[in-house]
Amino acid sequence: MEIERKYLIDELPADLDSWNSRYIEQGYICENPVLRIRHSEDNYNFVYKSSGLMAHEEITVPLDRESYNHLAKKVDGKLIKKTRYTRPLKDFMTCEEAGLTLLSKHPEYNGLSELRGLIIELDVFENVNREDGAPLWLAEIEFPSEEVANAFKKPQWFGEDVTMEGKYHNSQMIWE
Repeated sequence: MEIERKYLIDELPADLDSWNSRYIEQGYICENPVLRIRHSEDNYNFVYKSSGLMAHEEITVPLDRESYNHLAKKVDGKLIKKTRYTRPLKDFMTCEEAGLTLLSKHPEYNGLSELRGLIIELDVFENVNREDGAPLWLAEIEFPSEEVANAFKKPQWFGEDVTMEGKYHNSQMIWE
């Protein structure tokens, strides 16, 4: 089960070049259910995602380059192109600031009260813009449970929470 929240980002962090990053190309063969192909570095994948905005099942199957290229011809619309930057959430806030002291009670965290394992994934899109034409930048964080996701208080530099707005899910984006 994948449980994540999404936020618009209005201003990129000044130190973004120090974050880990990787280029991603992905496309959608079907929106319901979501059937996605993705290429990043030397990894090629086919992904099934069930319905759901914040929580959904996700199954990933590896592909070889030839299979990926074959499926890329069947994509509805353009392939989305983006750079994904990652950084631990704990670099920006404490567990208390994030409203996540309940993590200490979560079985996956074995009594820890830190934000261990929570990663900010900041996507900078190349060929998808906001409705006003501005560049689209989205941050996502995956959580171990819906309870933790619902308790989360975002860092100040995160913008509007768009988790429940389908138009910000990659499979439903309008490409330029």
